Amino acid sequence: MPEALLICSGLVERIGQDGSGITHKTFIGNQENVYSYQLDIADYEAGLKKINQLLTDPGFGVIESASDIPIVGHRVVHGGEKFSDPTRVTPAVKSDLKFLFQLAPLHNPPGYRCIEVAEKIFSEAVQVAVFDTAFHQTMPAKAYRFAIPNALYSEQNIRAYGFHGTSHKFVSEQAANYLKRQDLKLISIHLGNGCSITAVSNGQSVDTSMGFGPLSGLIMGTRSGDIDPTVIFYLVEQLGYTLAQVSDILNKQSGVFGLTGFSDTRDITRALENGDPNAQLAYDLYCYRIKKYIGSYAAVLNGIDGIIFTGGVGENNKLVRAMVCANMGYLGLKLDPEKNNAPLTGISEIGSAESDVKILVIPTNEELEIARQCFELVKNSRN
Repeated sequence: MPEALLICSGLVERIGQDGSGITHKTFIGNQENVYSYQLDIADYEAGLKKINQLLTDPGFGVIESASDIPIVGHRVVHGGEKFSDPTRVTPAVKSDLKFLFQLAPLHNPPGYRCIEVAEKIFSEAVQVAVFDTAFHQTMPAKAYRFAIPNALYSEQNIRAYGFHGTSHKFVSEQAANYLKRQDLKLISIHLGNGCSITAVSNGQSVDTSMGFGPLSGLIMGTRSGDIDPTVIFYLVEQLGYTLAQVSDILNKQSGVFGLTGFSDTRDITRALENGDPNAQLAYDLYCYRIKKYIGSYAAVLNGIDGIIFTGGVGENNKLVRAMVCANMGYLGLKLDPEKNNAPLTGISEIGSAESDVKILVIPTNEELEIARQCFELVKNSRN
């Protein structure tokens, strides 16, 4: 930093599931070296310890010891009302983060555990928390307030916060640089195991699909997305479910997993190709929900200049992109099937020549965005 030269990257997949593994890449002398391992990774702590072993491996590591790392940046999903900027981790900050567990039960607890492990492994480094909610702090009250008693907001901070802000910020800035315009009306669609969609005007978030927690909005890997609250009352009052059970159903047993038994769209695509009607329904529901949000955010923005597909699914699943963009001529949005089906690298335009709206596939780089924010925080604190 600040040159942003990539030295090493990696991915730990399917943590706590069958088929878990690690991909470790190094970039030295313009040469990419890839090392892949299939091994059981029980939890996030085990994954982080294995990452450190790979970073310092005498044969294909990139550092001699953990002391070579001066800053460790942590993606923290929920910052509540308290955190809107990158923050150096202190005991007081950790206490605040534990309080926020209830708002992001799938993400904040393992993120906190990774901070604790990183403090031991990278004991000489500055630990910095970067919050997914920060980018959405520009939303107006009409977008983030709920129509509930005012005291629940003023006293309990119950409001929409939005998530995936690090990704939405990065790709919207990439789109502005690519299109050489800052005054853009964009819809950023982040599709991974978690999914969200954000309306961006002049580089600022003005509305987003996730709300008080990362459960609402689009259909996700195991999360339901938007659901009629009456269903929750019915499950508890009429069917005898506890609130803990309902939370587990909506967060861990729903989404495309609830419809198909798979949370990974790669598995669902294979089932679809084999004629599984549940896989077809999952695709239909998944893409239909995205189309609904595009229409509503086009109304919020009073028109759109471009839409962005990003995240693991958005960048790699051509069927999802095609289904989302189908029959959207009323918005001046028309996909080019040949471009959409071609191998994509970097920022790619997949709209036809007749499309009035730019359709972009932009690889997100949350790691780089987090690194930039951490670097600026520590640099400014030392000046």
